[in-house]
Amino acid sequence: MSDFFNIGWSIWISVIAILGIIFCLWLLYTQRANAPKDFNYEEEGKVWDGDITELDTPAPRWFTVMYVGLCVFAFGYLLLYPGLGSFKGLLGWTAAKQVHEEQMEVQERLEPLYARFADMEIEEIAADLDAAMVGQRLFLNNCAQCHGSDAKGSSGFPNLTDDAWMWGGEPEQILETITNGRTGVMTAHASMMTPAEASDIAQYIRSLNNLAHDSLRVNAGERLYAQYCVACHGADATGNQALGAPNLTDNNWLYDSSEKTIVEGILQGRNNTMPAQKDNLTPEQIRVLAGWVWGLSNNPKQTAQAN
Repeated sequence: MSDFFNIGWSIWISVIAILGIIFCLWLLYTQRANAPKDFNYEEEGKVWDGDITELDTPAPRWFTVMYVGLCVFAFGYLLLYPGLGSFKGLLGWTAAKQVHEEQMEVQERLEPLYARFADMEIEEIAADLDAAMVGQRLFLNNCAQCHGSDAKGSSGFPNLTDDAWMWGGEPEQILETITNGRTGVMTAHASMMTPAEASDIAQYIRSLNNLAHDSLRVNAGERLYAQYCVACHGADATGNQALGAPNLTDNNWLYDSSEKTIVEGILQGRNNTMPAQKDNLTPEQIRVLAGWVWGLSNNPKQTAQAN
């Protein structure tokens, strides 16, 4: 009720709410005030169909008290809680604030659980069975919506179980990704080249992955690649993790390897966002989650023993 674009709607809602309650009180008052005190309801009742008597008796006192009490309650509620347009209420309560407080209570109860993982290396966390169970639950609750319950992703969402990392798969890089999120942008080239030229580049990229391609167009695609793509993906097309530019030679595809999909990405561009989790999870939780994710594409036991 407090997210209005201008003050006019806020005032309109407030006036309707207040006048509605006032009207209810006025209606009750006028009906009781106009009722004749010496009216004999038993004698003046209307009879229908010979044996059905309708009596215009006044509302009982308990109903009147309840009616007025509810109106008073409505006024009090609108003063204490957000209900009058953009007025936030005297208590300053919001649903978001309540959820945040509940989350803080839960985190305080869970602090002892995560305390022992705070100083552990990511590799050690990945090899710890208790941490793995906790990390998997965190993943299912916070990450599975995009990456899938098996962490193998889907179109537009990376597979976390292989060794293909756009931003790097080292423990600290995974920590950074989960904590602060990532924004990956593939520049649209529709204004720079024709669809036929984009198709030539697609043929060249497919040839780098030993996929079916038109060998007569590969040379043209390689020249165009050197002109438009080398700055991000590198001369050897192995990508640049500092920019989040994927490796185009490892046959790992965030979307699809078909010529149509590659051409679409070149011409229209891509814009992907990995949301930051620093406001949803504590640093200790992020550390445990990072350990579990890192362990999906590494052998945590061998690494822990080597350390």
